[in-house]
Amino acid sequence: MITTLAIMALGAVVLGAALGYASIRFKVEGDPLVEKIEAILPQTQCGQCGYPGCKPYAAAISAGEAEINLCPPGGIDGVRKLADLLGREVKPLEAEEKPKQVAFIDEQTCIGCTLCIQACPVDAIVGAAKQMHTIVEPLCTGCELCVKPCPVECIIMQPIAENIDNWKWKYPVIEIKRAA
Repeated sequence: MITTLAIMALGAVVLGAALGYASIRFKVEGDPLVEKIEAILPQTQCGQCGYPGCKPYAAAISAGEAEINLCPPGGIDGVRKLADLLGREVKPLEAEEKPKQVAFIDEQTCIGCTLCIQACPVDAIVGAAKQMHTIVEPLCTGCELCVKPCPVECIIMQPIAENIDNWKWKYPVIEIKRAA
């Protein structure tokens, strides 16, 4: 009995050592520039830039395959941050910049079809089949992906009112130039 346990323990130690060696030997390094770009992006995973999420868009920017001005949720503020990071020129936003918004479900109209739940990339909608659904506001990124699949059009996007928690300083309207 003791020899069986000793053999199993020895086998576990050998396999653990092999896995430890393999994790070090075959480690895949991530691109630090992609990670920095992704940290600037808003993480809405909305696909409005033409890429399936923020990570693929960051990889495309890093590889030089995409422009830095394709992210509507990031706005012109995100374009400025990306331009600063990458040393590129600030370009106007490719799409219309919208105010921050959150989805709202009219609970009287909702039929519980679950199409909005399936469309939400951040799991901000809760509910069950044939039951009323609702939005978890702190999780909602305002990507609008839940609006189109709704067959009864009970989802609307509402702008988030500016308050002390979400207020941001707007850049000066007049460009400040250094004296020569």
